[in-house]
Amino acid sequence: MDINRLAHDAKRASRRLAGAPSTTKNEALAEMADALERRMGEILQENAEDVADGRRKGLSSAELDRLLLDETRVRAMAESLRLIIALPDPVGEVVEGWRTPEGLEIQKKRVPFGVIAVIYEARPNVTVDAAALCLKTGNSVILRGGGDAYHSNRLLADVITGAVLDAGLPGEAIQFVASRERDVLLDLLQLVGVVDLVIPRGGEELKRFVVDNSRVPVVYAAGGNCHVYVDRAADLRQALAVTVNAKVQHPGACNSAETLLVHRAVAAEFVPRVVHELLERKVKLHVDPATLELLGDIAARVGTATDREYATEFLALEMAVKVVESLDEALEHIERFGTGHSEAIVTRDLEAARRFTDEVDAAAVYVNASTRFTEGGVFGMGAEIGVSTQKLHARGPLALKELTSTKYVVLGSGHVR
Repeated sequence: MDINRLAHDAKRASRRLAGAPSTTKNEALAEMADALERRMGEILQENAEDVADGRRKGLSSAELDRLLLDETRVRAMAESLRLIIALPDPVGEVVEGWRTPEGLEIQKKRVPFGVIAVIYEARPNVTVDAAALCLKTGNSVILRGGGDAYHSNRLLADVITGAVLDAGLPGEAIQFVASRERDVLLDLLQLVGVVDLVIPRGGEELKRFVVDNSRVPVVYAAGGNCHVYVDRAADLRQALAVTVNAKVQHPGACNSAETLLVHRAVAAEFVPRVVHELLERKVKLHVDPATLELLGDIAARVGTATDREYATEFLALEMAVKVVESLDEALEHIERFGTGHSEAIVTRDLEAARRFTDEVDAAAVYVNASTRFTEGGVFGMGAEIGVSTQKLHARGPLALKELTSTKYVVLGSGHVR
């Protein structure tokens, strides 16, 4: 396929989209939601083909779950579009303004980036979420999904592009890369001046590939190797609830906890309880020798943790456990193995909480709460493309405001310098 032509078509469409009124963009989003529900049968049929292919390839149950669409999930996608309609349009917002001593009026306003390429893996809902968020913010979007969800993504892109056309906006504003070839992706990443921003959403391998090969600016919504640290001053009932929720509630999410760290002072009391609860919920555990010594009869039901397990984002009912001697050791472990996504401490010690929130380098840091809350919708920001684990230009959920840039508009009355 001609990726250069596709990108230039998106660029031309972005100029029209940048000036589109909120009412027209919202109309397009409503059309997209209705079209998803109207074409439900086709979507599920294409997704069933992807899932069958995935089973033949030997994808894990967690990978198949991320790939699967059913009526509930498709309706949830449609509902998320309607929620985006209700959110304020950030384009044109005056972030700040002032008047200079010379009488110039300066406004800092939010504007679209232009063309955003979103490169993602197995989740078909990203096709809809990314397109909707880019449309609302006046950006054209180039969608390059993973091969495992190819049939689902291709049809979803067709459905939402048709809805955009029905609303009177340029269909070229949504571009689907109908190729699984790596060379096409490499060509896309070289289009400086045409593509304005690349957002990879997926695991560390995808992030590294895009960062290493892109000449276009990148904001990565990467994976999360997240931790729960149970401090010596923890309320152990809270600690149990937070740990189980962070691991079990949605283990395939990037904000689920992958490693539990427990202070030595409470390990003898807490570790057997939490291990028992996790095993009851079918969590496969990898533990260090200090943890193993505390488990008694259930020691035979766990495996051994090495650096490999501590560095792994399982995205499944699987978790590593380690007893640490101090808050300092917990911080060092997180610094070594964490990916900068979401980290949690359970403690009643205000100084320990302050140190943890100050010293942990992550997009979201929790005190006495589960890491599972790191999400644009939960934060009150609406839908998101993903969670940025870097620091420029945005960190945390990539929602509407994070998909805009700014420009300065300067108003004068014949001013010269």
